[in-house]
Amino acid sequence: MAFDEFKEDLMGAQAEMRSYVETSDEYVRLRIFKILMLFVTSITQSLLIGIGSVFALLFLSFAACLAISESLDSYYGGFIIIGTFYVLVGIMLYIFRKKLNAPILRKFSNYYFEQP
Repeated sequence: MAFDEFKEDLMGAQAEMRSYVETSDEYVRLRIFKILMLFVTSITQSLLIGIGSVFALLFLSFAACLAISESLDSYYGGFIIIGTFYVLVGIMLYIFRKKLNAPILRKFSNYYFEQP
């Protein structure tokens, strides 16, 4: 009789364990889906904003080149000045690239480690 009760307890524990594993599996899948969707939407928003910004910067740069060229009376002068400015910006971004990584990592780690 004690053996039968023990057997039933083990069967109940096995059923509860199976239910727990299935529930945990579903939770992990939902958590992964949430993290991936946050990542995808963040990347999509960043790309759209980046593309719009690049087009705006392109037209503003072209306008600045023409304005500087007209004031210098040299067609190439404005383009050389704006080109030099972008080279300097690129060098600055290269120098400070490690400091730029920290905010990006912090932002994406918030997506992963936030409580459900």
